[in-house]
Amino acid sequence: MSSNGTSPPLSRPDSSAGSDSPARPGPASIPVSPFQSERNSRDDAPQYVLPLVVHIEKTDPPARTDALRTAARAVLVMLSDERSVGEGEWAQVIRDWQDARIRKVVRRARGAEWRKASALPGITVTGESAEVRVFPPVPLDGWPKELAKLQVSGTDLADPEPPAAPDPSAPVLWLNPELGMSAGKEMAQAGHGAQLAWWELSETERKAWREAGFPLSVATPDAARWAELTVSGLPVVRDAGFTEIAPGSCTVVADHPALRR
Repeated sequence: MSSNGTSPPLSRPDSSAGSDSPARPGPASIPVSPFQSERNSRDDAPQYVLPLVVHIEKTDPPARTDALRTAARAVLVMLSDERSVGEGEWAQVIRDWQDARIRKVVRRARGAEWRKASALPGITVTGESAEVRVFPPVPLDGWPKELAKLQVSGTDLADPEPPAAPDPSAPVLWLNPELGMSAGKEMAQAGHGAQLAWWELSETERKAWREAGFPLSVATPDAARWAELTVSGLPVVRDAGFTEIAPGSCTVVADHPALRR
């Protein structure tokens, strides 16, 4: 499921990862958001998409919340991988992707489809029950054939039991309680939220999160708590409205302890 969101990102956000330079954005470094729904100069750049494939076998599907957590962690693993920064083999395409719209597409695979997808360059991230493979960005109309034929719709997942309450001392991706989204859409939105948090952290904070294995929770607050979160100053994902929901809808608040005011 494809998706876009909004919050002030860095200009070339991850090109400095691994250095000692400050990672927090300032107004002068934000010429235009790559997530806003209105047309802007980023639409004139070549468009790329970050593919994520979730492993879903008919007889043993992952739990929905774990799939969301795992997708978010997969985005963070890709952004922080040594191949994605500096002079790494994926660094240029990561920069090109982040200089245009930030798009993510979640597709599903099982059996031979999953094995073929797993043979392509990428990173597989596992959760408690979920497996998600994330790939370097590809042109919007230039998907590898092994991924292009995978299904986008129909990623229906459920939690067999209520998820545990989130740990308030760790990062939490809060989902809008008023929106009904497919699991694929929510996975993409969770990935956006994790990416927004990553952009706003200092290099020291990024390193600590990475070395801890990117722990995070995904949870849905009640309406009152959601209203508080959206005006708290934390990064907020606002969907561009390409699929499922209206443009500008707030979908996720990225609540990292280092970003709390």
